Amino acid sequence: MTSAVQSYAAVDLGAESGRVMVGRVGDSALELTEAHRFPNTSLKLPDGLHWNVLSLFSQTLHGLSLAATDAGPLAGVGIDAWGVDYGLLDSAHRLLGIPFHYRDQRTDGMIELAATRVPPAEMYAATGIQTMPINTVFQLLAETDSPITAAAEHIALIPDLLGYWLTGTFANEVTVASTTGLLDARTGRWAEDLIARLKLSGKIFGDTPIEPGESLGGVRDEHGTTAGAPVWTVASHDTASAFIAAPVSTPTCAILSSGTWSLLGLELDAPVLTPEAAAVNLTNERGVDGTTRVLRNVMGLWLVQECRRHWEAHGSSHDYAELERLATRHREDVALFDPDHPSLLHHGDMPARIAALCRAGGQREPVEPGEFMRAVLVSLACKYNLVLARLRAVTGREVDAIHVIGGGSRNRSLCQLTADMTRLPVIAGPAEASAIGNVLIQARAVGQVSSLAESRELVARSFPTQTYEPTPADWAAATYERFLSVTGLTVANHEPSLA
Repeated sequence: MTSAVQSYAAVDLGAESGRVMVGRVGDSALELTEAHRFPNTSLKLPDGLHWNVLSLFSQTLHGLSLAATDAGPLAGVGIDAWGVDYGLLDSAHRLLGIPFHYRDQRTDGMIELAATRVPPAEMYAATGIQTMPINTVFQLLAETDSPITAAAEHIALIPDLLGYWLTGTFANEVTVASTTGLLDARTGRWAEDLIARLKLSGKIFGDTPIEPGESLGGVRDEHGTTAGAPVWTVASHDTASAFIAAPVSTPTCAILSSGTWSLLGLELDAPVLTPEAAAVNLTNERGVDGTTRVLRNVMGLWLVQECRRHWEAHGSSHDYAELERLATRHREDVALFDPDHPSLLHHGDMPARIAALCRAGGQREPVEPGEFMRAVLVSLACKYNLVLARLRAVTGREVDAIHVIGGGSRNRSLCQLTADMTRLPVIAGPAEASAIGNVLIQARAVGQVSSLAESRELVARSFPTQTYEPTPADWAAATYERFLSVTGLTVANHEPSLA
């Protein structure tokens, strides 16, 4: 590393909120400060549920202006965001239509349609991606007959799109491209044969996606105070950036990126594309330096977010800290459910849906908000334990700790429940992992940091963590067995997530 402190702006867009963070990188530490935070709201239009990408870009520009005012000249700007969602562009790279939200219901039936064209086992063997209706492949199938699709010449995942608007340079980046279900898991190239067999428009998949750390040029002149600042492709899938910031030191530590989604997995040197991995619906997403994140998407704190929205809309307002406190007051034998049940994917009355699942499992349904929250948190911890068992079985890798990163690392109750349920120590932090990983890729691009290992050492020196040890709790084993009983799940059974 070089000795001079450099400042970078990390644009980190999550499903619930976006933020622009300033990372200052020096020899011995990385300091992260928030320049701007803003909500990420969806739009319900006559044709479905969409993202307000123009507002996101406007807020991004405002945040970058604040970052430049705070930090002075920026050594870089990088954008990371959630996966799977996209805009379609014409031959002049003009956006055609407003990008859909992955929770839009137009993908109903698309998994089944894809299976009539390409057997699911062959899709998995090519891409290694978990079967979920939110995947780009199924969104594109739903839009096959759209005039927008007919006019499209390029596909831009959300960070690709905002990067183009910021610089005027268009490129697909590989970590977010890997979430589409249309990237070859072995080569990092578009799976052209699969695309053709699915009868998708092959022309929108152009050059091979580029790796993190490539230059997109400078911020365009019309974008104000940050004009000319260098823009880098980072690990633009937010989970890929978050994994960079997990200060793990051994390969026996699982990583749990905890936020709207929970992504629990292992960092490996190659994808795992076996029938056993397909049967339990693990996913293979690309990371930096040729790594693969073999993991499982679990519904995550979306369940809490949606319950909170429903209660607030009906006159009962609770902040997240209060909901966590309320959860601790309820009994350990609370009703359980599968967090990945298909009925929980879309917006709506989440408490009613959870209650229905609990009734279907022959249990007394939750009544009070705290009881719902306890049911959510315990069910998530149980699902994490099941995913870990599947990861061990499929990869042969032993796991002796779980490192939790992202906003969920602040949820002390969930961290302790996870430790108790898995019988493993849980190391929590940092919370702003995606932004930190974003900054670290930029620092590598300019030569301040030399490797993934050095990046993680820098994170370990810069951000405190908290360890949750498993507590002597006889209820955990009994609760997990009850979870398996009421959900019908086993370590080896086929479970198409959310399908």
